[in-house]
Amino acid sequence: MELNALGLLDDADIDLVEAGITLALADRPAADPARLRRLVSGWAIALQRDTAPVSGSGRARLLSGLIASETGLTGATEDYDNPLNADLIALVERGRGLPVALSILYVALARRVGWRADALNLPGHVIVEVCGGVEPALIDPFDHGTGITRERAVEIARHGGGDAVPVRFDPMTNRQLLIRLITNQASRARNAGDAPRALRLYERMTLIAPQLTSLWWERARLEQSLGHNQAARASLTAMLETTHEPALTRRIHAALAALARSNS
Repeated sequence: MELNALGLLDDADIDLVEAGITLALADRPAADPARLRRLVSGWAIALQRDTAPVSGSGRARLLSGLIASETGLTGATEDYDNPLNADLIALVERGRGLPVALSILYVALARRVGWRADALNLPGHVIVEVCGGVEPALIDPFDHGTGITRERAVEIARHGGGDAVPVRFDPMTNRQLLIRLITNQASRARNAGDAPRALRLYERMTLIAPQLTSLWWERARLEQSLGHNQAARASLTAMLETTHEPALTRRIHAALAALARSNS
């Protein structure tokens, strides 16, 4: 699958595992996704082999048992900032990854066998909600797939910098999950002063989510900082097509005018 093809898909049609493979291969074209595909297929067969539990907690335990207990995939606590922790192929090779990368596996596996599961967006963290029966269950994939209470989720959110913890955490769309996965890498590249790497990542994000206005703005800022003024103008022009907010439209036109003056 090509990156630009992801941007053309309806959100519900995005296969998270295959999309994750596409992103991994963009950085490591020689990487072999066979083990990742084999693992996910094997997990799905194992879940369908016996009578599936109806409750969310029962389903959550099965997911964690396969991914965390049997396969050993858990959070990268010792080298959190390593870019490979956002790489799904590397995750199954190394046995550790970021919360969002691990959550993608849990959500993708649950959906593959017909269960409803969502990744929930917490400040600085991602957890998984598995539905079934009366009450959904919460899992922290970064902590060995441990089941957690809502109170614990609130505690995690507050620790992550959430001043006002919401009554309910918002589920992330497939596209939002992929953008979160790449944003982790882009933020680290920018913090390390690697603007060319950050720009490449924002180029990928605008291919995947071309309607997300904020991505075009950050891409244009990076292009301008690197002296790519023509590319920055193109990004700002693309941004105009994604918004109908008068204040933002004026801001974009001002940025375009400033670029024109800098080239005159």
